[in-house]
Amino acid sequence: MSTVQPPDPRDRPARLTVGVVGAGRVGPALAASLQLAGHRPVAVSGVSDASRRRAAHLLPGVPLVPPAEVLERADLVLLTVPDDALPALVEGLAETGAVRPGQLLVHTSGRYGAKILEPALRAGALPLALHPAMTFTGTPVDVQRLAGCSFGVTAPEELRLAAEALVVEMGGEPEWIAEEHRPLYHAALALGANHLVTLVAQSMELLREAGVDAPARMLGPLLGAALDNALRSGDAALTGPVARGDAGTVAAHISELRAHAPQTVAGYLAMARATADRALAHGMLKPELAEDLLGVLADGSDKDRGTGAEGDNR
Repeated sequence: MSTVQPPDPRDRPARLTVGVVGAGRVGPALAASLQLAGHRPVAVSGVSDASRRRAAHLLPGVPLVPPAEVLERADLVLLTVPDDALPALVEGLAETGAVRPGQLLVHTSGRYGAKILEPALRAGALPLALHPAMTFTGTPVDVQRLAGCSFGVTAPEELRLAAEALVVEMGGEPEWIAEEHRPLYHAALALGANHLVTLVAQSMELLREAGVDAPARMLGPLLGAALDNALRSGDAALTGPVARGDAGTVAAHISELRAHAPQTVAGYLAMARATADRALAHGMLKPELAEDLLGVLADGSDKDRGTGAEGDNR
């Protein structure tokens, strides 16, 4: 094992050269944000035509080079590849000698903490996990959205201040996540953000089916208010027929969904049961009404199993 001690990050130059390995939607936006803070993007790697176009748009003039050359040129390297590709990428870069002692190596995976960068740490790199809690489009609007965005930060304790400083420079708000809590943290974000998109898209499809010409315009104020209320009040913001125990209305919903959009029934039932449990636990749903409601939901589940509707919910 090498006896060379990595330099203290506090002794690093104030401005860094920045490289991006993986020009997906996240990497170029973060590099562009760091550029606004005075750092200098110097290299980016990308494979697909879309990633190359994205890099050219968000980081004009920055050369496209192979990953090993990105590490050769940059003091700070953003590893912005899909979660499943990250372990092999880190192993490969470390084994080929691409990692330099004292180099800041940052990944943006929500799932992993800093330990996934252990091979690079053994090569002398300074490992940071900085995950922006934001959805990205691959366009310049992403850079603006980073202002005030929370970042899940995980790093060795001695690098904590350096990690948090980088987040602040990108306009974000650092939130420390313990290594062992990264998968739970990421599951929470996926539950809220990823599933929200599915729910909203399904809702818009159903409104079109019902004859609404502008479902987005109809849903915008409603969903905005619901989100604001939920963030402010938590379960106290629950409303609607499930929270009220209107079993007849819920039964009508299930019947209509089964007739017009059977692929949505399983999701409706799952969310209705979860909503009923929370409303009951918080005293919003009366026990005498919950019995009929849960009976309707159980009956809906039995019919789905009998008709194979769950198998259609892909």
